[in-house]
Amino acid sequence: MNKTAIVIGATGLVGSEVLDLLLEEERYQKVKVFHRRSTGISHPKLEEHIIDFDKMDEWRDLITGDELYSALGTTVKKAGSQEAQYTIDFTYQYEVAKAAAENGVKKYSLVSSAGADYQSRMFYSRLKGELDDAVKELPFELITVMRPSILDGDRNESRPGEKSGLLMARLFTKIPGLKKYRPILGKKVAEGMINSLHKCPPGYHIFELDEIFHL
Repeated sequence: MNKTAIVIGATGLVGSEVLDLLLEEERYQKVKVFHRRSTGISHPKLEEHIIDFDKMDEWRDLITGDELYSALGTTVKKAGSQEAQYTIDFTYQYEVAKAAAENGVKKYSLVSSAGADYQSRMFYSRLKGELDDAVKELPFELITVMRPSILDGDRNESRPGEKSGLLMARLFTKIPGLKKYRPILGKKVAEGMINSLHKCPPGYHIFELDEIFHL
């Protein structure tokens, strides 16, 4: 097949793994990346667009292809405030997904989070739940949502709090009955995203925690 994939968040832990896997896949002839800074990768399949997410009208028409992989995200500390994080984690991702659907992209996979719930009292869980629900209404033929637990792998940025949580999770999930909450490698989530768009029937599918390991 000669598919075109679109990736946002391609310099993050999961997004970078998605990009690497897509570039290796023979089914794809082109991989479009939209990001604020270069991935630093040179590849004949790669079409890189360095963009300003606040000026979407300048590049909206370029969001065309067969599949969209959305792995954009940040932390409150890095963003500077909850409002700024909401803009990146919700607004940018939703607007890109909406534009992709309007431009004829048929399939969409999103990285969410364990515990995502639009009614949650926790800001991050509520944010993720709102996005999960919002994209459900977009006219894609197939939508898959990954809700991993703590992500494991090498990041391009330092997140001390996340590293501490990862160490605790590795110990905590050795307790019988808690294995499904174990950390998951970013590459495993990336594989799950790609496989889900190849294997799942049309519709809206959420993959919780342990389910992603089996995709």
